[in-house]
Amino acid sequence: MSDYACDWRSYGHIAFQERGSVALEADYVVVGSGPGGSGAALVLARAGFEVCVVEAGPWRDPGDYPESMLGAMRDMMPDWGATVAVGDSIMPIVQAAVVGGGTVINSAIMVRTPDDVLADWRERHGLGDLFDERAMGLQHDAVDRELAVQRTPEGANFGSNNAMLLSALQRRQLGGKAILRNVVGCQGSSSCLQGCRAGAKQSANLGWLPEVIARGGTVISCARVDRVVFERGVAVGVRGRSRHPRTRVLGAAVDVRARRGVVIAASAVQTPLILQRSGIRLPALGRHWRVHPGAAVVGVYDHPVDMQRGATQGTASVHFRDGIAIQDGRPIAGTGENGIKIESLALPLELLAGRAAGAGQALIERLRDARHQAVWISAVRAEAEGTCRLGLFGQADVRYKPTQRDLRALRAGSHLLAALHFESGARLVRPGVVGLPAEIAPDQLPLLAEAPLDNRCWTWVLSHLFGGAVMGNDPQRSVVAPDLHVRGVRRLHVACAAALPTTLGVNPQHTILAVARILAERLANGA
Repeated sequence: MSDYACDWRSYGHIAFQERGSVALEADYVVVGSGPGGSGAALVLARAGFEVCVVEAGPWRDPGDYPESMLGAMRDMMPDWGATVAVGDSIMPIVQAAVVGGGTVINSAIMVRTPDDVLADWRERHGLGDLFDERAMGLQHDAVDRELAVQRTPEGANFGSNNAMLLSALQRRQLGGKAILRNVVGCQGSSSCLQGCRAGAKQSANLGWLPEVIARGGTVISCARVDRVVFERGVAVGVRGRSRHPRTRVLGAAVDVRARRGVVIAASAVQTPLILQRSGIRLPALGRHWRVHPGAAVVGVYDHPVDMQRGATQGTASVHFRDGIAIQDGRPIAGTGENGIKIESLALPLELLAGRAAGAGQALIERLRDARHQAVWISAVRAEAEGTCRLGLFGQADVRYKPTQRDLRALRAGSHLLAALHFESGARLVRPGVVGLPAEIAPDQLPLLAEAPLDNRCWTWVLSHLFGGAVMGNDPQRSVVAPDLHVRGVRRLHVACAAALPTTLGVNPQHTILAVARILAERLANGA
């Protein structure tokens, strides 16, 4: 061990440090502890390397998870969940800032990378057989075994919100299925977005990161990485500062030396910013930023639905993944338009209130029937590309504007969901679209088919983030070369959604894990 570092193996987990400095050394430094960071760290640790994971957020165990969504925004999201993208409207970006990253606050959904995506990466982005069906399939198989991925049981803990959508999709033969999730013994508490207090969700903070520590690794939490350190064009470490998880007061300097390499896995928002702050100047850095934007349609029923009982998300359909349009009042798949994914989603009361129209007494009246509401969403496989740059004060400056084709897909998806609600017995639907009535009855459904194609009229939420530091063989369009090094430097790698060159049309967690593990295996084998 070099004189540069203290005996970091004796620490395991280092939380916020108020004064002084934290100076460590490891074989690999991994920035970010979400699916990409934890997946890469685990493979490297199992290969016998000393790994240090640096995470901007705090470490929370299930007993520490907040019970409210506001608490989750305070404790487990960056700046109270205030990150947004700006185009001709302001759209919230869903992200985590906690040890385990998105694995703590997502709905545990696990979908394998579609074959058409892998073919596109191979042929259009020049990635060859690195991420072909066999290589990715092996990683998907391994992850499924380790995280006990299984289809959500349609029993007592499934929940009415999920069951109603599943029945509606199956009646129309629209490919509705119970969702595959990495959950063992789901209690049906509908608290995935706040973190599973029952510990049923197999998030990285419960399994993989403790194993990294058990194998001699270190996790530094509450430590924001400012930049990568280079020597003669080689990444040799990272520097940053401790930050108190509640007060946001800056504390000790954090300086981690990397003997073998640096892996950035800080998300499609933070990874481009870290690379920019580190002096990386590449044409594609911060570009090709993409998402699955989506919106909810709320159905109000005469009978109780009780969204807060059941899996947060239990039903999905990819029937319209390759395109959707409404013709003669009916949804048509594979139309040449953009596609959507349909999902059920139990919204916590705070988010349901933010989604409801009106204020004061009108808002209260729309929340009186909260137990009778069902929420179903459509997420668009969008074609729009945005940018992620450093703002004037060092914050994320994300620019993103859905296209007219994206809007048509969302409108078609919302029309379909409203129709499914009415077919399931809803007495009214709340579409959440400016220019339409706050509530529509069954005979007003055609209004939704003609809703404005204007971003400012829709309640977009941006989840499933991609890009900003994408892989590819074109130096003008990619940041990471096919050898998985950041262009122009050595021993610097990206292992999160920032590297994914396209959207998927499905939830990205499984894909991020597989890509990160393939990268880590190559590093472990000397690539």
